[in-house]
Amino acid sequence: MHYQADGWGYYLAAGRCMGGGDPLERVARLAAESAVVVFSVSSCCMCHAVKRLFCGMGVNPTVYELDHDPRGKDIERALMRLLGTSTALPVVFIGGKLVGGMDRVMASHINGTLVPLLKDAGALWL
Repeated sequence: MHYQADGWGYYLAAGRCMGGGDPLERVARLAAESAVVVFSVSSCCMCHAVKRLFCGMGVNPTVYELDHDPRGKDIERALMRLLGTSTALPVVFIGGKLVGGMDRVMASHINGTLVPLLKDAGALWL
């Protein structure tokens, strides 16, 4: 698998790991591959904010920029179905488990449950 280090974490090369198959199965497989996974679109301000939050905490998430992948729209639609919303991004998985969108991540951060989730997933060692 090809990883590219960036200021936000690790970005997977477009299309390399998002092979064929059911989009929900791909989401589950990709979400389980790293401690913190963010599905994002490079032009989304909320996606930018969640990546900044994690980087500010010392977490290096694996980021999938769906607008850089030819099958990104299929993944985005699968995430919308998974969340039951019409806007899917960003979507965050920690320890292979769905946390949700920006609202759920920020709520977890504010109420103090985000850091324990990150520690349990092995993304933080504080």
